[in-house]
Amino acid sequence: MAFSNAALTRPAASALSGAIEALAARFGNNLITSQAVREQHAHTTTWLPMQPPDAVVMARTTEDIQDVVRICAKHRVPVIPFGTGTSLEGQVNAPAGGVCIDLREMNRILAVHADDLDCVIEPGVTRKALNEHLRDQGLFFPIDPGADASIGGMASTRASGTNAVRYGTMKDNILALKIVRADGEIITTGTRAKKSSAGYDLTHLFIGAEGTLGIISEITLKLRGIPQSIAAGACSFETVKGACDATILAIQTGIPVARIELLNAAQVKACNAYSKLTLPETPLLLLEFHGTEADVAEQSAMFGEIAKECGGGGFEWATRPEDRTRLWQARHDAYWAVRGLRPGAQAVATDVCVPISRLAECVVETEKDLETVGLISPIVGHVGDGNFHCSMLVDVSDPDEMQRADGFLHRLVERALAMGGTCTGEHGIGQGKQQYLETELGPEAVQAMRALKAALDPHNILNPGKILPS
Repeated sequence: MAFSNAALTRPAASALSGAIEALAARFGNNLITSQAVREQHAHTTTWLPMQPPDAVVMARTTEDIQDVVRICAKHRVPVIPFGTGTSLEGQVNAPAGGVCIDLREMNRILAVHADDLDCVIEPGVTRKALNEHLRDQGLFFPIDPGADASIGGMASTRASGTNAVRYGTMKDNILALKIVRADGEIITTGTRAKKSSAGYDLTHLFIGAEGTLGIISEITLKLRGIPQSIAAGACSFETVKGACDATILAIQTGIPVARIELLNAAQVKACNAYSKLTLPETPLLLLEFHGTEADVAEQSAMFGEIAKECGGGGFEWATRPEDRTRLWQARHDAYWAVRGLRPGAQAVATDVCVPISRLAECVVETEKDLETVGLISPIVGHVGDGNFHCSMLVDVSDPDEMQRADGFLHRLVERALAMGGTCTGEHGIGQGKQQYLETELGPEAVQAMRALKAALDPHNILNPGKILPS
């Protein structure tokens, strides 16, 4: 599970001190250099080592971002944007040191255009805060990665989540971005129009770029109307294959499921213990249907027939908001629930995504692999789009166990790629999965990415050491 940033070098001490001196003059107490704060802005949620920045600036305006970038560009000092720190592949680490721009104070909702189903926000707005603001207008933003992530971070990692099977991912729900370039200047990538053929598609270039091409300072989002009726259900299956087959059939049949999540038996056991549930500890699908009452009734009945064909038991329905919330909160708490299965172990979360027709095969082979190597790693996934996650529990002080975990991670990615899938459905590349990018896309694609990086960030100051392998 090693990664390399061998080509990265820290800026000269004189350059760094010059940058920090200039930032202190500009930002005063909003420039922080204490070790505790710097470590809070490094990556600590997986096995990747913590690499804190040399300083943190609390930005409150686009002009603040511009000034940080201009000062750092002058001194050739790295700049790392930070939202809420929920990324899982080292995206907020500072392998070459530098200055972290904390965007959490840029949390204003600038405009809501209810008639046009869009809004304009700053990058520090979190998804929960946005939906709380929108609720009284009958609107919501559907992308739900589980964590209460910042919208800017979700855009930077091309996040998705439990609603993606119906509403798509971040790339499908952003109309335009305002970007601070590596020289501190601003570009705007689009307008509020729902479609455009004007020039290159710059919006999608920056979505998923993990802050390596520019820093997001404003986002224009698509919104949806809150459905008239929402019903959630839990359906247990005899086998993981049966649950996956039911998912595949539902998608192929065209049932407009809003959410469809797989929990294998180990994950259900963890959720029962952590969230005080009493679900049967067998493979489980959590589903949600949106629409009119008639639509929801028809969709749930159709899926019920499919579930029976695939070895599913009866549904347990939750139509009251508080019951739905409890069910989905248990799903969102899956990571913390897993950690309770082996106190003291390090949780290593990873994800892959495969074409929906290969989902059952991939999950079954993955479970067999875990059993063979003797690792605890519950599986949970947004299986409606072929995406699933493994959360390994590893004793990082045990070299043999680390070696077995490393081998499993490699085989998981190889398995997904061999099935026409990807090494990451939603976590991103960051530092952790750089080694797989060329295998997945080919050297020509990676070279094109390098050319884009060199053109937009010629001095490699924007979140260096991420995405592109050294």
